[in-house]
Amino acid sequence: MQSASDTLPTDVDGLTLLVKEQQTKIDQQSEFIESILEQIRLARQQHFGAHSERFNVDQLALLFNEAEVIAETEVDELADGDTDSPQAKEESACETQVAGYSRKKPGRRALPDHLPRVELIYDIDDADKVCKHGHGALKPIAQKVSEQLDIVRAQIRVIQNIRLQYACSRCDHSIKTAKLPPQPIPGSHATPGTLAHVAIGKFCDGLPLYRQSKQWERQDIHLPRSTLAHWMIKAGVLIQPLINLLRDLMLAGDYIALDETRTQVLKELGKSPQSQSQMWVQYGGYIDQTIILFDYDPSRSQDVPVRLLQDFCGYLQTDGFSGYNKVCESNGITQLGCWAHARRKFDEALKSQKLSSTKRKTSLSVTALHRIQLLYKLERQWKHLAPEERYRQRQLRAVPILTAFRQWLDKHLPLVPPRSALGKAMNYTHKQWDKLIVYTQDGRLRIDNNAVENAIRPFVIGRKNHLFSDTVAGTKSNANLYSLIETAKANGLEPYAYLKTVFTVLPQAQSVEDIEALLPFKPAAELEQAA
Repeated sequence: MQSASDTLPTDVDGLTLLVKEQQTKIDQQSEFIESILEQIRLARQQHFGAHSERFNVDQLALLFNEAEVIAETEVDELADGDTDSPQAKEESACETQVAGYSRKKPGRRALPDHLPRVELIYDIDDADKVCKHGHGALKPIAQKVSEQLDIVRAQIRVIQNIRLQYACSRCDHSIKTAKLPPQPIPGSHATPGTLAHVAIGKFCDGLPLYRQSKQWERQDIHLPRSTLAHWMIKAGVLIQPLINLLRDLMLAGDYIALDETRTQVLKELGKSPQSQSQMWVQYGGYIDQTIILFDYDPSRSQDVPVRLLQDFCGYLQTDGFSGYNKVCESNGITQLGCWAHARRKFDEALKSQKLSSTKRKTSLSVTALHRIQLLYKLERQWKHLAPEERYRQRQLRAVPILTAFRQWLDKHLPLVPPRSALGKAMNYTHKQWDKLIVYTQDGRLRIDNNAVENAIRPFVIGRKNHLFSDTVAGTKSNANLYSLIETAKANGLEPYAYLKTVFTVLPQAQSVEDIEALLPFKPAAELEQAA
C-alpha cells in the first residue's frame, strides 16, 4: 500500500503550493463553520431573545472613537452650514448628549366625551344635613364627580320587513306588493349592521368565524360557520366596484409600495392543501388619500407584479426581491430600496456575532447601524415638513451622510467574508445602493417601505388565528374586505360605521358617481348622510 508520504512532492515549490492549498481549504472550512455558528446564534436569539430592532443612536454616539465616525460627524456639520456659529456649535453639542428622560404625570386618561353619561346622584342622610355645632341646616356647596366605564351587553334585534299588498276589489289580477329596498345579500338574515359586525370581528379583531358562531350560539341564535363564511364571500363580491375604483386611483398616482406574505388555501386547483400561496399588498395613493390593496395569487413569480402594476410608471418601493425587476424594466418604473431591510440585516449580523461588550461597541455592524439610524433621526425631524423643504434638507444633510456611508462600505466590504452574516448585510446594501439613495431625489418619497409592512400586520395576525382559507373565492373576498377596512382605517374612518354605510348604500347605487361617493376619503359625517 502506498503511504501518504510517498505522494508528497519532493521539491520546495511543490510543498509550498501544497501548503497553500491546504491552508485555503482550512480557511474555507473555518469560514463555513463560523457561518453555521452565526446562524445558530441568530436562531437562538430570534427564538429566546427580544425581537425589537431598536437602536439607541444618542448613547452609541458617545461610544464611538473610530476615525470614520469622526469624519462622518465633520461631514454632517459641514452639511449643516457654518460650524463656527454659536447655533451650529449648540446643535453639534446637542447631538452628542444622551437624551434625557422626562417622567409622565401618572393618572388615568379621561374617558371619551362622545360616550353617553348616566348620572347616579348619591346624597347624605337627612339627619346628617344639620351642623353639629348648632348653626342650622347644611347647604350644598359642590359636587365630587368620578367616572366609571360601564359595558352594556350588545343589543340584538329582529327587523321585520312588512310589505303591504294591494288588490283590486273587482278582479284577482291587480295585486301589487311594496318593494323591499335593495339588500346587501338578498334572501339572507344579514342586515348591513350584521355584516359589518362579522367582518370587523374577523378582519379587524382577528376573531375566526367559528368563534363568532359560538358567540351567536350563546345568544340562542343558530348561525353556523358556513353561513358566516357565505356572508363574507358575498360581501367581498359586493364591494368589488369600490376596489376597482381604488385600484384606478392608485395606479394613477406616482408612488406605490409593494410587498407580499404567505397564505394557505386548502381547496386550490393544481396545488396540495399544504402548499403556500401569496397575498400581495400595495400601499399608495396621494398625500391626503391613502390606499391599501390586498391581492391574492397562488404564485410569487415576477408576472404577478406585472399584472398588478399594469400601466403604472411612477416610483415603486420594495425590498430586495428580484421578482419586481421585470415590471420595473418593462414599465420604466423607478425602483426604491428599503433602508429598514438593510438595517435589519445589520441587526441580525450583530445578534449572530459572539462579541465582547468592548468589541461590540466598535464592531462594523454597530457602525453601520449607527449610520443608518442617523438617517432615520433626520427623517423624524423632517416628517412634518412640506415635500419641497424635505427634499432640500435631504440634499443638504442626508446626502453627505450617505456619501460617507458609501466610502465606509467600499473600504470594508472586500475585507469581510461574503458568507458571514455581516458580509451578507454589506453585500445586500452594496447591491441595493442605487435604489436605497433614490428617496433623496423627491421629498414625497419614503426612506423605507414600513408603511406597507404595517398594512400587512392585521392580515398576519388574522393568519395566526384563522390558519388557512378554505377556497380561492373566499380568499379573494377576504382580500377585498381587508383592502376596504385597512384603507378606511388609514384615512381616519371608524371601520364598523364605514362598512355599515357601504353595505347599506352600495346595493342601491345606480351610477359611478354613487359608488365614488362611498370611497373612504370623505369625512365620516358625509358618509353617514349618504346612508
